[in-house]
Amino acid sequence: MKAAEARDIWAEEAYSLLIDVARTYHAVITYKELAEKVQKTSGIRTSALLHNWIGAVLGVVVREAHRRGDPPLTALVVHSDDGMVGEGYKEVLRVAGEPPLEDVFEREHHAAEARLACYRRFGATLPPDGGTAALAPRLQATVERRRAREGGPPPQVCLTCFVQLPVTGVCDSCG
Repeated sequence: MKAAEARDIWAEEAYSLLIDVARTYHAVITYKELAEKVQKTSGIRTSALLHNWIGAVLGVVVREAHRRGDPPLTALVVHSDDGMVGEGYKEVLRVAGEPPLEDVFEREHHAAEARLACYRRFGATLPPDGGTAALAPRLQATVERRRAREGGPPPQVCLTCFVQLPVTGVCDSCG
């Protein structure tokens, strides 16, 4: 079987699998999980590294979703290590005729809005308010940890020598 044929079959499988993911509010799937599932359901396996083929499969999904008028299902696919969409998310923007988002968090917020559109379109049970766009759970946890670390009051500084004060509040230099 040629690579293009396998890609198209995997893309069909991915489309169906992503619709299933979209039926659960705030659900996402990792690239690795999606790759394993499309190979298993299609019966077509590859020994190629994931990053060498999954982007082409998801590119087909992006274009097909756009053709059908569906929201970008690929927003549901995130990296397992950080919970972020990949660089290939730029294809969603390109196909939609939108400018690229170079800022990582702008891209993540765009993907969060796209995920919410997917949940709404494919029948996820939403809260009474219609639901909210959310970062992927792993990324949200990272953001919250960072906020907690940085959220404390700024360190106190000696008004005479401008050195950060120790816990005692008494400057070691000025006394």
